[in-house]
Amino acid sequence: MKRAIFTLFAIAFVGTAFGWGTVGHKIAIAIAQRHLTERAKANIAKYIDYDLKEDAVWMDKHRHDEPIAYTTHYHVFATDKNLRYDPNYRIAEGGDVVFSLALSDYNLASGHYKEMTDSAVVMNIRMIIHFMADMHCPVHTHVEGVKTIWKCKFGGKEWERFHPIYDKIPARIYDKSLSYDQIAEQLDILSKKEIKKVVAGSIIDWANDAARVSTKIYDINPMYAYDMDPETDEKSRAIIDTQLRNSGYRLAAKLNEYFDY
Repeated sequence: MKRAIFTLFAIAFVGTAFGWGTVGHKIAIAIAQRHLTERAKANIAKYIDYDLKEDAVWMDKHRHDEPIAYTTHYHVFATDKNLRYDPNYRIAEGGDVVFSLALSDYNLASGHYKEMTDSAVVMNIRMIIHFMADMHCPVHTHVEGVKTIWKCKFGGKEWERFHPIYDKIPARIYDKSLSYDQIAEQLDILSKKEIKKVVAGSIIDWANDAARVSTKIYDINPMYAYDMDPETDEKSRAIIDTQLRNSGYRLAAKLNEYFDY
């Protein structure tokens, strides 16, 4: 008998997190695809027989569908003042992005997916390809639980929330004439030794590292600032490059762990 997906149901709440938008999510997956083993690709294709990038924002599009409304909590995470992962701010609300990745890790690790229903495997793949990127989106790190929703002025207009400025930043800073795979090729510059260092450690270690990098955006614009630096996009480029690259490497590491089996 195939085992059912292990999950946590919770009361849905309306969130504001849509990390990276379509562009950023697809770039992160494109980077991961460059590092998947052939056996992992073949095993994944038994469940999702199309380009994984097509499901890049599936979790955003369906987050309020009743059967999976519990996942709307999963897109962000909080840290303490030392930028260390702190589950206490969001677990009571129904979970966070670190919890979501741990959930998929439990379901897919050590070949467990072979005992699951096909639909459960697909759901877990969709979760990990989306939430790995969300964990690395700068505004998805809530420092001491502070949500990134203050009003600000950027690009000659007032934004109701600071959050979507960074959700949309990949679409602004990367060359629109290039494909996602071409952008991934440009960003995929680390050596094997450097990649090994990026993927070392646990999901919580990755969250702590992501928080450390993400919060550098507040060196450009302090938290709660209204008038944002007009050069925010260019000054943020190195942060965005790093986070999308690390997300892709870590996603590939986990998918290879699960499916190169």
